[in-house]
Amino acid sequence: MPDRSSKKPMGQGPPDVNSIAFRVMQEATEKTQKTEEPQKNPAAVALGKLGGAKGGPARAAALTPKKRSSIAKKAASARWDKNTK
Repeated sequence: MPDRSSKKPMGQGPPDVNSIAFRVMQEATEKTQKTEEPQKNPAAVALGKLGGAKGGPARAAALTPKKRSSIAKKAASARWDKNTK
């Protein structure tokens, strides 16, 4: 039996008044609610990069080979255990 021609699939046909009103309100309020992201302080960014650049090598130099090995084993087991679940 053929489908009824008066029934159209969802999304087909003219949109109703409520959906048009909803879309208009979304577009109208979207433009007013946009906020600018706060700008970062360049001096603070530079200090953060400097500390990160120093911290890693200093920690690596302070670790003993045995401690470094145990940290690496723990990290490897965490990576592999994640895949086996």
